[in-house]
Amino acid sequence: MTTTRTTETRTPAASVAETDQSVTDRILSTIRDEIIEGRLLPGTALVENDLTQLHNVSRNTLREALRLLCREGLAVHYRHRGVVVRTLTRQDVRDIYRVRRTLELQALSREAPIEPDDLALMRDAIRCAQEAAEREDWRSVGTYSLVFHRHIVRLLQSALFDAFFTTILAQLRLVFASAPDEKRFQKPWVAKDQRIFALIERGSLDKAQAALADYLAESEHAMLDYL
Repeated sequence: MTTTRTTETRTPAASVAETDQSVTDRILSTIRDEIIEGRLLPGTALVENDLTQLHNVSRNTLREALRLLCREGLAVHYRHRGVVVRTLTRQDVRDIYRVRRTLELQALSREAPIEPDDLALMRDAIRCAQEAAEREDWRSVGTYSLVFHRHIVRLLQSALFDAFFTTILAQLRLVFASAPDEKRFQKPWVAKDQRIFALIERGSLDKAQAALADYLAESEHAMLDYL
């Protein structure tokens, strides 16, 4: 008896679909990163003509990326007006901090020591935030603070959590934009991040977790005061 093995072949249509999806993901990631970096503020119009030319893609591909951006809570589509970067509400802030407490505090609930490479990434974010503060680049201070907290969540070693938390950080950045005085808003958190990292670096994770819990509570109240 002869067994015939069949091999799965990819159709050109399937290849095109995968290519379109990868392009869509790239556009989505680019716009999300621009939000995290503070370059796209709430209310900014995401104009189709401009973006299709910028990314050299079809309208359908761009519209799919914008649809996903809306689904992530980073933009809103208005009829006859198009897609704009979203303005978040007080309830959004409460939801964001519920997620932050769940993931960030859990990430520090561990017995195993943190790997040197992970510590190095956190240290670099802390250093960059300090340097940005010294040159009074407060937008960059906020960006590097977000990067530091993203590295905390990455201790959970979950690609799913990483992707989800990146969206949360982008939403958080949109809340930053509500602060009328960026320096006054960002400056106090530089030293607080440094303290949390110092405890993490020393291996005092219980104390780091307690400091982070206080940090998140204080940060949430500060955010709500600006809305």
